[in-house]
Amino acid sequence: MSYPAPWNGINPKADELPEKLITTKNKKRFLARVLVVDDEPRARDSLQELLQLSGYEAIVASGGLEAVAKLQERHYELILLDLNMPDMSGQQVMEFINRQHINSDVIIVSGETTFDHATQALRRGAQDFLRKPYAPDELLRSVTNVLEKRRLQEENKSIQLRLEESESLHRFIVNNSPDMIYLLDQDGKFAFVNERVETLLGFKQEEIIGEHFSKLIFHDDVEQAQHTFNERRTGDRATKSIELRLRCKDCDAPRYFESRSVPIELSSIGIYTISHVQNKEFIGTYGVARDITKRKQAEELIKYQLHHDLLTNLPNRSLFRDRLNMALAQSKRSGKHVAVLYLDMDRFKVINDSLGHFVGDELLQQVAHRLKTGLREADTLARVGGDEFNLLIPELNSEDDARTLATKILSLFAAPFYIGEEEIFVSFSIGISLSPEHGDTREALIKNADIAMYQVKYSGKNGYAFYAESMKHHYSQSLDTENGLRRAIEKNELRIFYQPQVDIQNNKIVGIEALVRWMHPERGLLNPVDFISVAEDTGLIVQLGEWMLIKACRDIRRWLDEFGLKLSLAVNISVQQLETKDFVPKVLKIIKKHDLPRNVLELEITESEIMQDMERAIETLSTLSKKGIRIAIDDFGTGYSSLGYLQSLPINTLKMDRSFVNGIKARGDNSIVNAIIAMAKGLNLDLIAEGVESPAQRNYLKRSGCTLAQGFHFSRAVPESDLLALINDTTLRAKQTPYIKQKSESLFDT
Repeated sequence: MSYPAPWNGINPKADELPEKLITTKNKKRFLARVLVVDDEPRARDSLQELLQLSGYEAIVASGGLEAVAKLQERHYELILLDLNMPDMSGQQVMEFINRQHINSDVIIVSGETTFDHATQALRRGAQDFLRKPYAPDELLRSVTNVLEKRRLQEENKSIQLRLEESESLHRFIVNNSPDMIYLLDQDGKFAFVNERVETLLGFKQEEIIGEHFSKLIFHDDVEQAQHTFNERRTGDRATKSIELRLRCKDCDAPRYFESRSVPIELSSIGIYTISHVQNKEFIGTYGVARDITKRKQAEELIKYQLHHDLLTNLPNRSLFRDRLNMALAQSKRSGKHVAVLYLDMDRFKVINDSLGHFVGDELLQQVAHRLKTGLREADTLARVGGDEFNLLIPELNSEDDARTLATKILSLFAAPFYIGEEEIFVSFSIGISLSPEHGDTREALIKNADIAMYQVKYSGKNGYAFYAESMKHHYSQSLDTENGLRRAIEKNELRIFYQPQVDIQNNKIVGIEALVRWMHPERGLLNPVDFISVAEDTGLIVQLGEWMLIKACRDIRRWLDEFGLKLSLAVNISVQQLETKDFVPKVLKIIKKHDLPRNVLELEITESEIMQDMERAIETLSTLSKKGIRIAIDDFGTGYSSLGYLQSLPINTLKMDRSFVNGIKARGDNSIVNAIIAMAKGLNLDLIAEGVESPAQRNYLKRSGCTLAQGFHFSRAVPESDLLALINDTTLRAKQTPYIKQKSESLFDT
């Protein structure tokens, strides 16, 4: 079939139109709304008539400004656009379309046929470029092609959207089948709930379907559930990871759940109809309720531990200081005294060393119980050290009240304790400070009570004394220690002892912890307990810590070169080191100088020290972690034990405090130990148990899934030569013995 010559804008006669164009006039398949924009009336009207004859709804605009106005009023699938118009060019109209994100396709129909004009139009999103004059069939063919392409794209987008939603929902159900999966309708009633609801809450599916969601919500959480369990929002505004309590059938006690919903990354989200118009209809909520009862129980245990001593269940140092602050504030209003008693058990080290730590721990528990029997409910007794207790007595009328109480405490211990076949007598040295006579701050009262307690120690023990200014001279020994420690660093009197860290699953030494010792010229070998506190108080801990790091890295490098020993190296750091500006560059310089492989060095810091400046700790430790240095939390469980900081810091290892290991019982409640092991596994962290002293402790830890341990059961902290001999010895005997035997049965502080 032949077509007329190229069209110059004048409408051909109806009988001159191609048969195909006439027959498609009433077909619905290609119907679309088309905007014709041209400033030439004859060309504009001709295009309108041609499109209408071909089955399209054609609207005309006499220029660019009128076209913009019409685009703001209605939606057009296609725009036939002239470029050269006096009020607003076609290029400007296309810029407006792109700027306003108008979903319309554009075909340029123009007498401007230069390459630059065509290129600019196509870059701005034009689908085709036709020059005037044009053939009608050519124009209609372009219109048909553009609209068909548009239809296919929209269909493909709709299909893709449905596939993605279906796939996301399927993945959610498969991956979370152990949880309670539910679907609510637009009225908040259950349209679907899986069988898990029966095992979790005791309800059968048929009891829940059609019921309002509030039937399952614990009464105190109903208001919160309106916006979480029955979520209507989508996108970033939707609620994520909200905890709710659901009600069990025939049981008033709630169970803790974490309410999350699909389909977006387990976050609560409403479901809406799939539509191309702006007003979508809300049809319900997808969701899953995950049972987190065990996690909540573990958190409660750790929260309790934050403020209490595990062994005695007494308040710890942190809680004692908080209550002392409150008591001081109240005393200023009432005008009454506050007394702080510092109690230190006499000869406890002798008892502990001679009878063992198990007897020592049980003795501490019985002592704590006996102390509490002589106190008022308003008094606070706290364990602040191995055998040290602090006692807060608020609302005292006079010094005589504190004297009476101290006398009563001493009389409580006139009777012995019986542990097994052992009869044990205990006495206390008690220092007393009163506010405001001996200080009006927390720190002053505790420090002065401590000074008074040492005065009793020096005077023969088993007594009490009130603080006096004359007692300060007894603290001159601390000054001597400080001066001696400065000389020790300069004169190379410090030593490093190493304690092995053992993989208890295969009895291999896999790492070491570096521990400092002081070879004092007069007092002999001193343990850290004799000088570390002075180093921290004077700031010498920074210089001492840097010396330790250099020496330990030098040793581990030499062992690697000379013996091929591949061990991890743990070195303790203090918060004072973290606070120095040059700490990170110094550590990195030391690592680079000794060319240590990644993940060999592990820096240990205690929980309580991290909490002193969490923001700085996160920044500093994150920088070190990115450089291949591992981070360990020492004495885990004795400080804050917050899940929040565990997730914020770049932690690799938790070191379970020895107090938990000491409390392991062959047959008894070891829930704290189990909770810490489970937490470490859940957070994908290494776990090292400290203070392992018996085969029973080792075997329990091994059965419970703890892989790493250190303590006297394996070896005490030893010099380099003894460590190398121990490594060689245990390497030969590892296949013959069920555990690594300690070289010495004596137990002393590591």
